[in-house]
This record gives sequence, structure tokens and C-alpha cells, in this order.
Amino acid sequence: MTVAHPVGLTIRGGVKVYPGTRALKGVDFDLHMGAVNVLVGENGAGKSTLMKVIAGVESLTEGTLAMEGVVHNFRSKSDAVDHGIGIVFQELNLFPNLTVAENIFIAREPTRFGIDVDARAQTDAARALMKRLEQDIDPDAPLGTLRIGQQQVVEIAKALAQNAKILILDEPTSALSATEVEVLFRVINDLRAEGVGIVYISHRLEELIRIGDYITVLRDGVITGAQSMQGVDIPWIVRAMIGEGSKEFPRTEVANYGEEVFRASDICLPRLGGGFTVDHVSLSVRAGEILGLYGLMGAGRTEFLECIMAQHPLSSGQFFIAGKPLTEKDVTGRIARGLALIPEDRKRDGLVQIMSIRENITLSALDQFARLFHLDLRAELAGAADFIKRLTIKVASPENPVSSLSGGNQQKVVIGKALMTNPKILLMDEPSRGIDIGAKAEVFRTMRKLAASGLAILFVTSDLDEVLALSDRILVMADGRLTGEFSPSAGHAAVISAASRHKSKEVAA
Repeated sequence: MTVAHPVGLTIRGGVKVYPGTRALKGVDFDLHMGAVNVLVGENGAGKSTLMKVIAGVESLTEGTLAMEGVVHNFRSKSDAVDHGIGIVFQELNLFPNLTVAENIFIAREPTRFGIDVDARAQTDAARALMKRLEQDIDPDAPLGTLRIGQQQVVEIAKALAQNAKILILDEPTSALSATEVEVLFRVINDLRAEGVGIVYISHRLEELIRIGDYITVLRDGVITGAQSMQGVDIPWIVRAMIGEGSKEFPRTEVANYGEEVFRASDICLPRLGGGFTVDHVSLSVRAGEILGLYGLMGAGRTEFLECIMAQHPLSSGQFFIAGKPLTEKDVTGRIARGLALIPEDRKRDGLVQIMSIRENITLSALDQFARLFHLDLRAELAGAADFIKRLTIKVASPENPVSSLSGGNQQKVVIGKALMTNPKILLMDEPSRGIDIGAKAEVFRTMRKLAASGLAILFVTSDLDEVLALSDRILVMADGRLTGEFSPSAGHAAVISAASRHKSKEVAA
């Protein structure tokens, strides 16, 4: 098998360090030519970082990358392209106001004597690529008029136009219909026969089994499995992805559920180009309950929370607070009805970095301290100090800038700011992102105390261990739909399987 699929690219001792984290920890990776090399792992396992290194988007902190025995240090994506490496990112890098042909050949347009663009040659080449991909897409059509699946095909055509010897496909089927997936697989088989080395990243485990020749599994920046696909099944992949153990966040509070506090009924959010980002989702949360919403990248979890907070005017469906319809159309109105959101990106969306800890905590509830035409600063300080004590936020002074705090304490400030509004339900998007294990445990203890006091919590996460350890009940999303409901005692494999399910039927709340 090695003879049929020679190794065209290797990474040895690959380490990538970002501020505060080691994304890759001594990775040894072989990319076989004329084969599909599938790469799998949980969100944050290091897959995207590894591919960015190969594609020239990032450089290794330590270690070497070599092609056919020659060591390279790609300094840019174009440098990697010059060496025959193409990448199709999950997030499309296209221009909706340009035509299909212009997008495919942007920055590499065929010219007449180096003076002007040869539009006819460009269109003809784009038409040939569309024929190769079995797509009836007009090269002169504006890209913005195409469905998302068709735009994905254009992105693949863009990579093929560069005559890539190595092609990286990051979640290439995430926006494709079943018919388009079959076309893509035929194209992959053709490329494989031509000797192209393909790296295929997907969360859909059945796809990996079907299309792959070799598999590499990453967990926490370390390769935990690398072999040919012979004898590999889904249980083997799951074991390599999650390991035998799990992170422990033991429960100390006794769950005591009350009446239903929040209900979402038939929520839909249309996707630009067709389909739904949130696809007929219904669920409910009771007082004192922690409901975990698990899903992989692109599942639609964050968008669902944004719909709840009135951030998507085109969404449809109904929300209810304590049985009464939520009719308010803006964020302020929904906060007043008892909703509060802890955003995924706390630094960008949750905090004002140049303001003090006190000012950040009270920012959403300034009306509580308003006295005619001024703020009662003494009352504001007392209110902030109360939440600092309740949430055990480690601060030298409430007047210090919030940027001076650690990630875990910044997250507690965001939680305090939300609690200042006296919410009935707390929405939390990736509450432990970017904080260390000790800070995670503190944040989770805080969440459990809040639930024990009667607060309803709906939290979104892509960390499998967290959702199993922290939730009273677990819902799983994939492709914008609910695909499973589990108790905390459910196994890792069952939840992963539901998260990688494609176009499954909705689970009733």
C-alpha cells in the first residue's frame, strides 16, 4: 500500500504555540499522494491549525515540514500554492459581487500580452472546470445568486484551477445536498486517480469511512491514531477522538426543577442561498435546570441563541417566557423580559476592555442606579461589589480595568453583568472557551449554584466532556436540526454519533 501511495509531505515534531495555548504538541504527520487522508478530532483538537500550517497560513513554532524530502517553511498561502498546495476552507473566501469565473481566477487572471484580462479565456476555463465538476453553473453568473452548495463547488473549482498536487478540503460537504455530495465524491475519486494527495476533514464519521484511504486522529493537539482505513470503524474513531477517560466536573448541588421557564417553538433561520441555518428547532427549559446544547462547528447552535436574543430579523417561530409569548423585537426588550446572553467571544461582545471591572458589571443595569439625571456611584459600586463577592471574582480593586483580569475572572464578570439584569433564563455560548481547567471548574460551580437557586440555564458547547458532566439534560444539534436527546449518563459515542448525523429528523422538545 505504501508503494501505491507514496508520502508526498511530512511534518515531524510539529509544535504550534499561540499566546496561552499549545495548539499542536509534537505532531508527526504523513500525507499520502494519490489517496484520501482523512483528519478527524473534536473542535479545538488542532485539525485546522495543522492544515493552516500545511497551507502556509501559519508557521510552525517548532518542527519541520518537508515535501519529497525537501524542508520548506511556507511564509504565506501563495507560497504554498506555488508549491502545489490548495485549500478549501469551511468558511468560503469568495466575492458575491463578482462572477463565478472572476472568483475562480481572482489574482491569477489570464491576460492578453500582459496588458488586459482575457475574459473569454477566463470564461472558457471556468466552464471547463464546471463541466469537470458536473455542475451546470454559468461562469458569468454573479456568485451571490448561487446557492451555498454551488458556492462551495466554485471554491473547489478555484483550488483545482491552481493545479494543486495537494488539496485540503475542510468540511467540504457541510453545505452540500446529497446529490452534490455524490458529485464531490466522484471528483475526489478522479483526483485520487490522477495522483493528487487529498486531506479530507469532516465531522461526519460515515463519510470518513466511505471516502478515506488513511486516517489521522487528533486530540488536544496530539495525534492519537494514524493508520490506513483498513479495519477502522466508527467505534475505533470515537475511542481515538475522546480517549477512555474524561474531564471531571463533579456535581455538588442537588438538582431541583421547577416549572417551565422558557420554550422555543419551531424556530427557523433561513440560510443565504437556500436551506436553513436553524431548521425547525423546538425545546424547553425548566427553572433550576441546566440544559446542554451540544454540536460541532456549523451546527447552528450560536445562531439559535442569537435568534432568541432578536439578532436575526428574518428568523421565524415563537418563544415563550413563563408561558407568555415573547413579542419584543429588540435585545433591550428581551433582556427586560428575563433573557440574558453570555456571548462566545467575551472580549469582543461581552466586555469593554478599557472600562473598569465595576463599569463592566453594571453596564447592562444602569437604570437600577439612575437618580434623575445622574448615576448613584455609591450604589453602583455596592452592586458591583456584591456580585464580585457572590461570584468569587479575584480582583485587587473594582476600579482596575477588566483587561487586567485572567480569562476565567473575565468570564465571571460577563456572568455578573448578565445576572445584574435579574434574568429568568441565562443563555451561555461556550462558557469555558479560552480559560484553563481550574477556571473552568470555578465557572461550572457558579453555574450549578445559579441553577440550584432556581435560575434556568441553556448553555451551548462543543466540548463533549463538559456537556456530559455539567448538563441535567442534553440536546444535540447537527445541520441546524436537533438530532438527539440524552441524559447525562449517555455515553460519548451516542452523543458524537448524533452530532455527526446528516439531515436527521428533528427531536421534539
